[in-house]
Amino acid sequence: QVQLAESGGGLVQAGGSLRLSCAASGRTFSSYAMGWFRQAPGKEREFVAAISWGGGILRYAASVQGRFTISRDNAKNTVYLQMHSLKPEDTAVYYCAAKGPPVGSNAYYRINEYDYWGQGTQVTVSS
Repeated sequence: QVQLAESGGGLVQAGGSLRLSCAASGRTFSSYAMGWFRQAPGKEREFVAAISWGGGILRYAASVQGRFTISRDNAKNTVYLQMHSLKPEDTAVYYCAAKGPPVGSNAYYRINEYDYWGQGTQVTVSS
């Protein structure tokens, strides 16, 4: 089992940047595929970005492609989401998620493929 804790959210002006972190407990973090999702008020949770267990495969939602970058540091049990050129429509609670082993060498984008979720961190982008 793994526990996830997001950090790095906050209030930023449009055009600004933030970096979210997700720290995972457990010794087998490197065996998990990881993802970032977000949920805006009144909307369903949606996929943002995902990374394979080894970090070699990345996947992004079209709405963030070219602006957001997902990465992971298996030595630190942490996955990151670097966000640039933020827009008001990026305002949401951001969640990291882990898909437990065994996993294929893939980056997963479906919510129901993930086994563990963090509590979320609020990102607010002002216009």
